[in-house]
Amino acid sequence: MDVFPNYIAGEWSQGEAVRESMNPSDLGDMVGCCAYADASQCETAIMAARTAFPEWSRSPLQSRVDALDGIGVEILARKEELGRLLAREEGKTLAEAIGEVTRAGQIFRFFAGEAVRIPGERLASLRPGIELEVTREPIGVVGIIAPWNFPIAIPAWKIAPAIAFGNCVVFKPADNTPATAWALAEIISRAGLPEGVFNLVMGRGSVVGDVLIHHPEVDGITFTGSSETGMRVAQACVERRAKVQLEMGGKNPLVVLDDADLDNAVRCALDGAFFCTGQRCTASSRLVVTEAIHDRFVSALVESMKRLSVGHALAEGTDIGPVVDEAQLSQDLAYLEIGEKEGARLAYGGERLDCGKDGYYLQPALFVDTDNGMRINREEIFGPIASVIRVRDYDEALSVANDTDFGLVAGICTGSLKHASHFKRNVESGTVVVNLPTAGGDYHVPFGGRKASNYGSREQGRYAVEFYTVVKTAYSKP
Repeated sequence: MDVFPNYIAGEWSQGEAVRESMNPSDLGDMVGCCAYADASQCETAIMAARTAFPEWSRSPLQSRVDALDGIGVEILARKEELGRLLAREEGKTLAEAIGEVTRAGQIFRFFAGEAVRIPGERLASLRPGIELEVTREPIGVVGIIAPWNFPIAIPAWKIAPAIAFGNCVVFKPADNTPATAWALAEIISRAGLPEGVFNLVMGRGSVVGDVLIHHPEVDGITFTGSSETGMRVAQACVERRAKVQLEMGGKNPLVVLDDADLDNAVRCALDGAFFCTGQRCTASSRLVVTEAIHDRFVSALVESMKRLSVGHALAEGTDIGPVVDEAQLSQDLAYLEIGEKEGARLAYGGERLDCGKDGYYLQPALFVDTDNGMRINREEIFGPIASVIRVRDYDEALSVANDTDFGLVAGICTGSLKHASHFKRNVESGTVVVNLPTAGGDYHVPFGGRKASNYGSREQGRYAVEFYTVVKTAYSKP
């Protein structure tokens, strides 16, 4: 049995207990066990990062470039191997998993370049004879709390900029994807970083996470997860004046107008709502469709859903893998029941499937005859479940799209430049897509949302510098 250890102060260490990681495609397949750290081990990791910070924050930039580029190169060289591990542990299809690993490698290589592009300014002072500089410095020790649904890409876009800009890291991955987190940590451990610059601490959020968010030596927390947990993280950080960055999911609309290309609209909905088993914060779970195209769209989408192959994540031809674990499956099934009790009609899917192995297989589901006040249209389900909301016209579609507590991604399918331009300007979301699925994003541009989807500065691209650095203004008289 493989036991994946923690990485603290440059050493691999076991924990107080172990937690099994099972393959959601085949519950008879144990991926391995992770070593659960206790509070004292998390404290040790934090202090190791604090000890390493003064020297690392002033280290030659080339050392950061070399480390990050080397990490990225190895990830890309091993993308098939790491992709198989990720698919086996998290349940997304092999193609999706390899794609995620590839993105992680690209992110590390991108931030290798950003390490030598830390912005600053030299300005003229209002006072004669005074020199004025604005520079950026690392914030210090960064606590990273990452989710299970993108267990290598999301840690990559948090760890890479933290290190690029001279910070030290304590990384707490999700409980149910420890093998992927360990594989990433093992690569980082061989990148030539001084001990304490990077630390991996696995364990329960109520133990490890609680130490991280409350510890006075942690200068910033970057968190991706639920809104409820995120706001508790924010409160703890604000109380002790630590920097905080939250990405907390969405209830994303895909608007389909009468003039949309029907085939493309169906492809966008199918991909955005159901791929990655719907387990992504960018999923288009609300399909807002105007009257004239509504019936044709629903009929075509159902026919496309029927052709989806649900099965083992590693099997050739699988389109949709299993739900990640029993708790998430139970949540999905509960929302299917809630939707029907609210009066929504299940047009297709929602059945627990037998795919030849004991796994968490769920047939993608589509609700129709829904309104935007139903719980299935207000709350993030995080599974392969989407709802169709019928509207009269573009104006009502935009109003429904914005009538949500969330504001992460919004999409529109239309042939109208007028409506596309108006939607891009007026929809209340951090990202907008036109005639594309509400999924994915380029690593060199900012990612984040509005309202309950986000708190703090954006992630990714050159905008990542906003969270991982602090601005200093310096005046001097020669």
